[in-house]
Amino acid sequence: MRKAILFAIIILTFWAGAVSSISFMEAWIKFQVPGVTLPIGLSIGMKVFRVLNFIEWALLLSYSAILMLSIRKLSPLVKSLSGVLMLVLLVQTFVLLPALSDRALMIIDGKQVADSLDHLYYVILEVVKVTFLIVLSVKLGRRQF
Repeated sequence: MRKAILFAIIILTFWAGAVSSISFMEAWIKFQVPGVTLPIGLSIGMKVFRVLNFIEWALLLSYSAILMLSIRKLSPLVKSLSGVLMLVLLVQTFVLLPALSDRALMIIDGKQVADSLDHLYYVILEVVKVTFLIVLSVKLGRRQF
C-alpha cells in the first residue's frame, strides 16, 4: 500500500507541475516571442492544450485506478477532492475547451468575437485544480509517510 500511495503522490505532483508550467507560463510567454502573431499563438495554444488535456485524462485515470485497486480506506477529504478534480476536468474538457477553441478559430479566421468569460473560468479552474492536486499530495503523504 505504501508503494501505491507513493505512485499516487508522484502522479499528482507531476500533474500539478505539468498544468502549472503550461497554463501559468507557456500560455502567455509564447505571445512575448517576436514574430508570434495572435493567430500563430492561438494555433500553438490550441494544440498544446489539446495534448495537455489528453495527458491529464491519462493521469486522472492512472491516479483513480491506483486509489480503487490499492488503497482500501480513503478519507472523505481525499474522496471529495478527487471528485472535484474529475468534475473540473470534465467541465474544462467538454464545456470550456470547445468554447475556447471555437473562439480561437474565429479569431484566427479574422472574425470579430464577442467578449467572453470562458478564459477567466478556465484559469480559475486551473488554479483550483493545481491547489487540489497539491492538497491531495500532502494529504496522501501524511497518511502513510
